[in-house]
Amino acid sequence: MFEGLFQPMHLLIIGGIALLVFGPKKLPELGKGLGESIRGFKSAMSAKEEGKPATPKSDTTTPNPDL
Repeated sequence: MFEGLFQPMHLLIIGGIALLVFGPKKLPELGKGLGESIRGFKSAMSAKEEGKPATPKSDTTTPNPDL
């Protein structure tokens, strides 16, 4: 069913449509976010296989002392 889905011509067309929709300035940010998401998913899966709880690499949020 999905045998020829990711051929080079298809990927070029998908990339061109993404460029038209998001614009050249937003596209690198989307790629960076996608890469970070994939890395986080892989680290969570490897931590799950090892039996450890998955923890994020960095937590930039600070606790609110007023709560």
